[in-house]
Amino acid sequence: MKIPQSVSLVGTLTLAGLLSGLVIVGVHRWTEPIIRENKARALQESVFEVLPGSEAVEAWVWSGEELDPAAGDGGAGGSEGDAIYAGFGAGGEFVGWAIPAAGAGYQDTIRLLYGYDPQRRQVVGMRVLESRETPGLGDRIIKDLSFVSEFEALAIEPRVVLVKEGGDAPNEVDAITGATISSQAVVDVINSGNEVWLQRLPETTPAAPSQPPTEVSP
Repeated sequence: MKIPQSVSLVGTLTLAGLLSGLVIVGVHRWTEPIIRENKARALQESVFEVLPGSEAVEAWVWSGEELDPAAGDGGAGGSEGDAIYAGFGAGGEFVGWAIPAAGAGYQDTIRLLYGYDPQRRQVVGMRVLESRETPGLGDRIIKDLSFVSEFEALAIEPRVVLVKEGGDAPNEVDAITGATISSQAVVDVINSGNEVWLQRLPETTPAAPSQPPTEVSP
């Protein structure tokens, strides 16, 4: 008995779809750990960048009640957004905190990492991790080194303020000409991050981990 052409076609398409699905799942499982490792490495490098002088990193996770070192998983055990990173120098001295934060930009969400020195109560570095701001304008929050350098010794009290030009106060940041909205978004993200995290930080200075910390997780 001859199989109807339509039935044969459906069977062929079903088999092709099944095989394609298996290939996609296999590729995803193969590439996922590689992608995760690359993201973790990039994040660790960003921590070193926003905390000058740091050479070791330890993730600390907010449990909902207190902030404690991550239990041997580099921060992967906490949910997204509830981990920050303690940076330590070559001699084990505490350098500061690297705080991830995110907020609305002109085009989409801006995700960044900034370093905070609790002794000086200053932001000591900032790096944008993800942004879809307008090329040539909004993306200058990444490429404009004079803007990025504004966050290397920035007072946080009473809060960080954006000014259009000539910001001389310790807590003022000069806006990028033509990208005021994106500039303001970066300032807003840092202020929001401070509102969430500064009240969570431990009162005592963290001690360097007794053994090399595991690679941080994004």
